[in-house]
Amino acid sequence: MEKKLKPIPKFKNEEEEANFWGTHDTTDYFDWSKARHVVFPNLKPSTRVVTFRAPQGLIDHLKVIANKKDVPYQSLIKIYLDEKVREEMST
Repeated sequence: MEKKLKPIPKFKNEEEEANFWGTHDTTDYFDWSKARHVVFPNLKPSTRVVTFRAPQGLIDHLKVIANKKDVPYQSLIKIYLDEKVREEMST
């Protein structure tokens, strides 16, 4: 016999929805055995401008490395930050 799923409530905004899912078990609302993998190839992650101070020497070194790799130095900073954060999160 299949489990009877609860109806998903209507939410006023994303914050209300986030609060709901933070305190409820999704298995009461979804049958995950029927879930399918979906790819959104054109979905771009949202970004936010962040300003921080770094020693000029560090920025100069980053620019040299970025030039060797043929990438903008700000992109290189994002790559390095992402790698380090993933490393820290996996420990």
